[in-house]
Amino acid sequence: MWQKKGVIYKPDGTMAHSRTHAQVPFAYKHENFLRIYFSSRDDNGQSRPTFIDVDYEDPTKIIYIHDRPILELGGPGEYDETGAMPAWFVDMPNGDIWLYYTGWNRTHNSYRLSMGLSVSHDGGITFKKMFTGPIMDRSIQNPIWAAQPSVIREDDGTWRMWYISGHKCEYIHGYPEPYYRAQSATSQDGIHWNISDIPTLDFDDFLHAVGRPSVFKEDGIYKMYYSYRHTRDYRTDRNQSYRLGYAESLDGETWERKDHLVGIEKSENPEDFDYQMIDYANYYTHNGKKYLLYNGNGFGAAGFGYAIWED
Repeated sequence: MWQKKGVIYKPDGTMAHSRTHAQVPFAYKHENFLRIYFSSRDDNGQSRPTFIDVDYEDPTKIIYIHDRPILELGGPGEYDETGAMPAWFVDMPNGDIWLYYTGWNRTHNSYRLSMGLSVSHDGGITFKKMFTGPIMDRSIQNPIWAAQPSVIREDDGTWRMWYISGHKCEYIHGYPEPYYRAQSATSQDGIHWNISDIPTLDFDDFLHAVGRPSVFKEDGIYKMYYSYRHTRDYRTDRNQSYRLGYAESLDGETWERKDHLVGIEKSENPEDFDYQMIDYANYYTHNGKKYLLYNGNGFGAAGFGYAIWED
């Protein structure tokens, strides 16, 4: 079971780029400390990625808080002109770091998400877009949008990706609510992707949206933590809101949901930061221990916490 250890970080509102939210945390390992990248919002509600450095043994001990975004927004008309959220970081053989991220575009009555790729030449302090346009966008396979990828580079050089694919929007209580599932893709260069026709996690009576698939490989098995929710009243009703799920796959394409093994639930204490929802998990290991970063209430407005696996 996952044993919750508390909140690591929530912005205090003093920095212009980080007034609210610490969303979609990602654990990036350094030799002497853990760097946690996340998305924060400014006064206009626009997201940008940034990071904090924390102690490995006690992540609530914050060593450093970065005072600026690591990636700026795109120009007028570009896919990321109104927001950029980190998704996955990949170390390259030449020492560069690739950041796969989600670009936001506001539309007439909703929003559009696309998948971008940026690169860092300075160890992850700053990133620059590799292309003006997205590497994946809405298409025949992604009717509404494509976003928030999880990426693995296999030993044979093949790249694999699992991401969220928007398939429709419906007006609920007068607001357009998106339905999105998880899908997978493969690539030979990490840039041009072939999308599988097999849904990774398909819709059902409750799963109307999958938040942030987080995939890793363990003992030859692909494993995934993800969050999922209903579309109706998920912002206000904790019974409809995000909770965490778990799935496994032998080939990375066909997955079996094993949510009963997720080992972590929303808190039952209304005062806790994860009472209303629990979402956007990221798994990592250190010194033989298993850790899980995750968001709580308000899609990251309450910050992110962590848990340690105990058999």
